[in-house]
Amino acid sequence: MKIVILGSSDRDVAHRQYVSSYLVNGKVAIDAGCLGLHGTPEEQDAVRHVFLTHSHADHVVSLPFFVENVWTPAPDCPVVYGMPETLQAVQDHVFNNVIWPDFVALSERMPPFLRLQALELESPLEAGGLTVTPVRVNHLVPTCGYVVREGESAVIFAGDSGPTERLWEVAHHTPGLRAVFLEASFPNRLKSVAQASLHLTPEMFNQEAAKLPAGIRLMAVHLKVRFREEIVRELQALGLPSVEIAECEREYEF
Repeated sequence: MKIVILGSSDRDVAHRQYVSSYLVNGKVAIDAGCLGLHGTPEEQDAVRHVFLTHSHADHVVSLPFFVENVWTPAPDCPVVYGMPETLQAVQDHVFNNVIWPDFVALSERMPPFLRLQALELESPLEAGGLTVTPVRVNHLVPTCGYVVREGESAVIFAGDSGPTERLWEVAHHTPGLRAVFLEASFPNRLKSVAQASLHLTPEMFNQEAAKLPAGIRLMAVHLKVRFREEIVRELQALGLPSVEIAECEREYEF
């Protein structure tokens, strides 16, 4: 399984993850923060499945651009998956004929732009050669993480979340789990902000890591760019040998 965190900065792209999009095997996307700004329309067209963790802007903002870029007057179209609440938010606040044309309604009377598919929590589905299972996590709006499996290997995208439990219970029962992409949004001195917004600091990251099976690669992501250097120092000070500060536009293989 090959995973790339899509870059969202025109300079120092590896270290500035302003928004969230992950590409798995070049065909399946987790979130669409910058998916619609990545590469050429032809490269975007290889992505047929987009899984949304939740409705916050940094995870969906480029979805309209992506849908427009890959559209052709043909019956095939990408499928966008999410919890029912997430898909409803996208319809109400993005494809609403105010922020963007209602591609959902237009898809019912012309060659479709996209198809929405609601997910059932902890019910796996097949997409692009992968098995994807959504698991609820702890955030301000309905949010899920994803367990993604290809063959004997699995990874977890934990999404945006404060301290959570069920996802880690599932992790302990996931054969071949190789890595977890886990957020560390704020430095320790801003713990009150992290708690209020249901994100993690390095200290809280460490507490979540203790709930995971031993030997799993921990990919630290979603570092707020303004505080990145401080967060990195605090993560490194944890002394956890399994922690890696993930970089955008680098291909990781599991």
